[in-house]
Amino acid sequence: PRVTRTLRGVWLGRRTYGAVHELQQQLLAARQQQLIGDTVLLLEHEPVITLGRGAKLEHVLLSKSLLTERGIELFEVGRGGDVTLHAPGQLVGYPIISLAPDRQDIRRYVGDLTKTMGDLVAAHGIGAGAIPNAPEFIGLWVDAAAPARWPGPEEARRLLKIGAIGVRVSRWVTMHGFALNLTTDLSLFQLIVPCGITKYGVASVESLTGVCVDAASASKQALESLCGRLDASGTWEDAASLSLPELHRELGLQHLDELTDAP
Repeated sequence: PRVTRTLRGVWLGRRTYGAVHELQQQLLAARQQQLIGDTVLLLEHEPVITLGRGAKLEHVLLSKSLLTERGIELFEVGRGGDVTLHAPGQLVGYPIISLAPDRQDIRRYVGDLTKTMGDLVAAHGIGAGAIPNAPEFIGLWVDAAAPARWPGPEEARRLLKIGAIGVRVSRWVTMHGFALNLTTDLSLFQLIVPCGITKYGVASVESLTGVCVDAASASKQALESLCGRLDASGTWEDAASLSLPELHRELGLQHLDELTDAP
């Protein structure tokens, strides 16, 4: 049966990783219990390095204390993938949505996220695409030698990664998601081996075009594109000024306090 979805897009502004990770987990539990609808968190993170389930610590090239000195946090998380860096100027999207009953196909969902990022960069004249049948190369790629056209991985002369994906699906509800470099300080990526891949570098919309794209406005485009990919309608709201307790109430999570306090 085909399901009509409505995605509630919520722009959070710039937030620390830990607070949003906790928020995602609470939204996941609430969505699994059908206490809330499909929600897409859209935001920028303060500088942080996250280690997915497949991560090797040697792919982080500085010690934790040196990272702390530079104001960069380090987190181990339950998504797929290796090492990822988030920083201001990168649009992050965390869809907390139920894929049941009609879209229970994780590969298809990852493809939808990839194409959503592809739509965003295409709006700025960049051709980008996926590298098929290579799970370690999951994400969105460009050919820096000719960024206006994506020739496919075989023909590309200078492959660079512009968007990362790492997801977790639990009882067919998704968490984690995508991260697209808009105006990110790319020198930060020298602190890690991105996604464990040593051979290729990273790009941003700004590094390829010189255009500075605002993450808040890009979040509206991302939501629109994701809705198109998932046959959904969507709403977008600005919650950047809300404190975490206010955000909990706004997202319908106040009842979770009773659930989690239960013995």
